[in-house]
Amino acid sequence: MKTRLALLTAILFYCGPVAIAAAQGDPFYKGKQIKIVVGFTAGGIIDLWARLFTQHMGKYIPGNPDLVAQNVAGAGSMIAANQLYNVAKPDGLTLGMISSGLYFDQLMGAKEVQFDWSKFGWIGSPVRNFEVLTMRADTPYRSIEEIQKASQPPRCGTTGTGGTGYYFPKFLEEALGAKFQLVLGYPGNRDVEIAIERGEVHCYAITKEAFLREPGRSWLKKGFVRALVQGAPKRDPLFPEAPTVYELMDKHRTADPIKRFAAVLLSPGAIGRPMIAPPNLPAERLKMLRDAYAKTLSDAEFLADTKKRDWDVEYISGQDLEAMAKKAVVQPPDTVERLKKILGG
Repeated sequence: MKTRLALLTAILFYCGPVAIAAAQGDPFYKGKQIKIVVGFTAGGIIDLWARLFTQHMGKYIPGNPDLVAQNVAGAGSMIAANQLYNVAKPDGLTLGMISSGLYFDQLMGAKEVQFDWSKFGWIGSPVRNFEVLTMRADTPYRSIEEIQKASQPPRCGTTGTGGTGYYFPKFLEEALGAKFQLVLGYPGNRDVEIAIERGEVHCYAITKEAFLREPGRSWLKKGFVRALVQGAPKRDPLFPEAPTVYELMDKHRTADPIKRFAAVLLSPGAIGRPMIAPPNLPAERLKMLRDAYAKTLSDAEFLADTKKRDWDVEYISGQDLEAMAKKAVVQPPDTVERLKKILGG
């Protein structure tokens, strides 16, 4: 008996870490790589968020895996969403960051949709947001009222039907009678910004958080663009001269059903910049990723990096996102019909 005990002690002494790891089982993620599929081109705000998570999140996941970003751009991140839902294995090694407004397409029954928004694995979001319509300052469109009266509508660039650049101008058309000529198909917001610089388009709708990165902040400071309207509940200090859509709806006596619909249409801002996983990810692995995500958003180095970029951080949990996603895809028929009318579904 003593001989066996001595032998076991010797094995544990010489092979301690290995023996203990074998007994407990190595963490699933040890030695592995997590891929974050980004639904837009490199350099856009969602891409920048994803790459920030690749730098900081791995240390909070048991096994300390490497994280990399992969850009799968197109159709306002529809391609990436379909790939994540139908092709990626539900093992936690492929995650995604896509547009928070893609559920509009699902509600409208778009044939391109190959996912159920409510069934993604919702991990978290780093920020809440609101929409802002920005216009080149050298155009004659200085207010919503001037757009209402214009004989030729301004051209606004956008990535696709699921993005802010599409649904916000379309809502302004419905609620306020301000017409826009939407130019679709840009791979990412940076491509829209280049189009604005070249004069191909006059305007774009974007979230405040995306606008705060360059060149938006410099544009505003230099007077190259002006903010015409914002989707926030009250005026943000960054855009003190831009009325909220709610102010304008009151001013122009927008019908009450449209005012109520605004809460549905503008809800992507509450979802922010979500990180998701394929459906049917094992519950314990989803919890592991959610916990790591939450810890990352409290990490001092992560927060220092967001501060350098002038980004706000307002954590939204995966559980809250999951609840919002389930609610978002269950809407009464009149809401869906109005959505189709506004978005052209």
